Parts: sequence; C-alpha cells; structure tokens
Amino acid sequence: MPPLNAVRAFEAAARRLSFKDAAAELGVTHGAVSRQIRLLEEWLGPPALFRRLSHGVALTMEGRALLADIQPALERIARAASTHGGRPSGTVVLRVNALATFSLRWLVPKLGQLREAHPDIEVELTTGSAPVDGLAGEYDLIIRGGPDAFDGFEARLLLPEWRLPACSPSLLQRQPLDEVGDLARHTLLQVASMPRLWRDWLVKAGHGALEPAATLMLDHFYLSIQAAVDGLGVAMAPSTLIEDDLRAGRLVTPFPQISLPSRGYFAYTPVDSPLRAASERVCTWIEGVPAH
Repeated sequence: MPPLNAVRAFEAAARRLSFKDAAAELGVTHGAVSRQIRLLEEWLGPPALFRRLSHGVALTMEGRALLADIQPALERIARAASTHGGRPSGTVVLRVNALATFSLRWLVPKLGQLREAHPDIEVELTTGSAPVDGLAGEYDLIIRGGPDAFDGFEARLLLPEWRLPACSPSLLQRQPLDEVGDLARHTLLQVASMPRLWRDWLVKAGHGALEPAATLMLDHFYLSIQAAVDGLGVAMAPSTLIEDDLRAGRLVTPFPQISLPSRGYFAYTPVDSPLRAASERVCTWIEGVPAH
C-alpha cells in the first residue's frame, strides 16, 4: 500500500489543481503537500503525476489515470467510515451537491428543519455549478437549474422560480418606488453572469429606455441580494431565494405583479443510487416547505 497521507494529498491537489488549495483543505502547509506528493511519486516511480507550471500545476496523463482510480476508493472509505462514527443506528448519510447561491440562501438555513423532519438522514452538503454529468465525485442528490436531461439521472422539479425587483424597506423610505419610472433615481444591482436581466425586466415593464442613477455589478445572486438587504440598491432577485427575507421584512418587492420567468430548481438523482428512497424523502420535504 502507498502511504495514505500521500494519497490524500494527491487526491486533494489533483482535484483542485493547486497545492495551496489542497493544503488549505487538509489543514496543513503548502510545503507539507509538496512533500507528500513527492513521497508518492517516489513510491510509484516515474512518470511524474504533475506538471509544475508557472501558475499552479497540471495533471499528467498518468496522474489523471491515478485520480480516476483513487477518488472512488477514497469516497468508499469515507462512506464506510461515516456509518461508524457514533451516529444513531439506521442513520443514512446523503451526499448532496447544490448550487452555492441556493445552498447559502435557501438550503443551509433550513437544514435544522430537515433534521427535525428526518432525523435518520444526515446531509453531507457540498456546492458546485458543474454539469450534473460532469461532477468529479459521486452524489446521491444534485440540485441544479432545469429542466435538463442527463443519461443515468432522474429529474424532479423541486421549486419553481421567477425574478423580480427587491429592495430593503429602508431604501423605499429614503427614495420611494411608486411606479417603474422611479427606478431612474435608484441604483440597480446587477449580476455579472446575467447582465441583461434588468434590461429584460424593464422592457417587459414598458420602460426599456430607462437609465438608472447608477449600477453596481456583483459576481453572484447572493451578493446582490445581500447588497439589497443592506440598502445599497434594488436587486433583480430570484423569488425562491428571498422568501425568508420577505417573511422577515428584510426585503420587499415594489412591483410584485411584474416578473421574468426563470428555470426552476430541479433534483437530479442517479438511477443506480442505493439511497434513492432517502433522496426522494428529502425532495418531498423541500417541495413542502411553505413559500412566502
């Protein structure tokens, strides 16, 4: 057997294509990861597993082949160990991969409710945006936009969604929004990945030529939503992800009657997953969470 610490370091570095990121994940120094990789390469013998580049590393053909064999083995070991960690008898560990914004704004705040509803299911959550059939790891439940079709996966609608303007009540007190034209006196919060979102909504609202007082471009929806909560401007927000903020009074929707259609959130479950029954229970629970 090769040294297992070296195997773990290799898997993390190969998955992230970064010794630095692997070190952060494993809680060790960059030098420790380098030493473990070197130890594994010496144990295996040539050829090398990585090509050292000026900015980061790249896997060699042999490194990719080794990763393809090692990754499933480590996942099986972790899965086996997770069933013997003092968890109550019968506990199921469900591996879930979901979009980061959905996880942050919807799923994580409700994990406590899920645990109360299904105490025998323990969610192991990671985030990502890679295509369902392009994920490196094995997952029992993947949450992405849809509907899409992937070979070997069943798709199920979890939550519909639409997009509409949202802002903080304090912003409206300072600068009212009685009609769509009033947006010309506001800052519009933009999402870099969807730069036409505001323009499409304004066209639908009959104000396609409107120019705002200012715009603020942000990387992700969760940043634009937080900026809206903090009173920095008006966000074009996904309806599903602001339910809690609307309920708590942190956000309001000044024009609820005008919205843009959007792809809903879908669950994609591998047809050969041994935990399909547990995935179905979690999906049913998500569908039943009351909306605003």
